[in-house]
Amino acid sequence: MKKTVRIFAFSSLIFSLLLTSCGTSKKLVASRDHVDQLQKDSADTHDQLNSCTSLVKDLRGEKATLQNQKASLQDQNASVHNDLNVLSSSTKLTIAEQEARLKNLQSMIQSQKDVMSKLKNSIADALMKYKADELYVYIKDGNVYVSLQEKLLFKSGSAVVDPLGKSALKSLAQVINSTKDISVMIEGHTDNVPIKTQYFKDNWDLSTARATSIVRILTNDYGFDSSRITASGKCKFKPVKPNDTAEGRSANRRTEVILSPDLNDLYKLLDQ
Repeated sequence: MKKTVRIFAFSSLIFSLLLTSCGTSKKLVASRDHVDQLQKDSADTHDQLNSCTSLVKDLRGEKATLQNQKASLQDQNASVHNDLNVLSSSTKLTIAEQEARLKNLQSMIQSQKDVMSKLKNSIADALMKYKADELYVYIKDGNVYVSLQEKLLFKSGSAVVDPLGKSALKSLAQVINSTKDISVMIEGHTDNVPIKTQYFKDNWDLSTARATSIVRILTNDYGFDSSRITASGKCKFKPVKPNDTAEGRSANRRTEVILSPDLNDLYKLLDQ
């Protein structure tokens, strides 16, 4: 009996110890889990703190940029204000004077248009016996253009003006010699077909030589003022039609006499 009691008491002790050990183990695991969670929360908080610090740094940079832009705008406004003050102090024209100046300017422009229109009509009348496929006269950008086709002036590949072309230039010279305050530009043009002869190594040479030939005729033979005329070769680079057809290439082989008005008085008025 005593032996049975002892065994029961010993068993109870062991069971109690086992229960105590299990409880302690569970608490240890729970404590470790709590520590892990605290460490994770601390890492997340640290990351958030770094993000906030970076954001604050960016905001400070943007603030500094905005302040610099504001200062720059203030400087620009001050500069514009100073310019306006200078302009206001240097410009003494009243509204009535400005209106009178504008009226004079419009009158001069209209007068130039009338002169060039009259000149265009006079040239067209002087050259009316020539066909439209030989020459034509028109106004562009305030200038009078006399476009002379190759077949009226030159043989193919030549810069020597034919007698029929000289006759046309004589009629033209009679008009422009009687017209004051104009300058003349002679532009030679070719198609895009390459040329190389004993006289001309390319189309640049040919277009320039043709323009120079006409300048010499107008000045040496027909007395136009040499100080008011210029020769220019444009080669193939200013076509009036595509060069992919015979008709287009023929139209591009031309010499243009460009008559421009003297705008010195107009420039003087604008400078006032």
